[in-house]
Amino acid sequence: MNLNDWFNKGMTPETYNESLDKLKEGASRVYNEFTLPNDEAFFQELADKKLRAIILAEPWCGHCMFNLPVFFRLAEKANISVRVLARDENLELMDQYLTNGKSRSIPIFIFIDEQGNEVAKWGPIAKFTKEFVDKHKETLPSKDAEDYNDKFKEVIKFMTKSFMNDSDYWNASYGEMKETLENAKG
Repeated sequence: MNLNDWFNKGMTPETYNESLDKLKEGASRVYNEFTLPNDEAFFQELADKKLRAIILAEPWCGHCMFNLPVFFRLAEKANISVRVLARDENLELMDQYLTNGKSRSIPIFIFIDEQGNEVAKWGPIAKFTKEFVDKHKETLPSKDAEDYNDKFKEVIKFMTKSFMNDSDYWNASYGEMKETLENAKG
């Protein structure tokens, strides 16, 4: 399938948001509280490019919980049509966008032009967020430790709460998305 076909197969942001369960509150909070900076020239430049976005995501993904609402705000402002594909149901596409050539990390944003050509890609997380995640992963015991699962769940809960409440993560994502889109081909 070409990228136009993948785009046409995807869900609208509204349908994706309806599929959220545990992270719905967090995603709604980010969407409602994230404020785009005054980047009117950038928004107009994007609108003129007539880009579309395909996002590989999953409703259970904590990184998707805050990155997608940030992008949805940007997409609305710049008139970018968006479609979301469930990663686990679209591995053929996901496997073309592996992180470090091996990991199915999400979300992945694929930006395409009117003809369906890829012009840019972003994801799964901003450098600022990755540093935070890496720092907290280092606190975990080894995977074979008896308390690993409990400690892992605690770390995930803490990170999810941070992503839901701290706009520094939202702003870092926006900044990197903006940089990616400014450097997009075409």
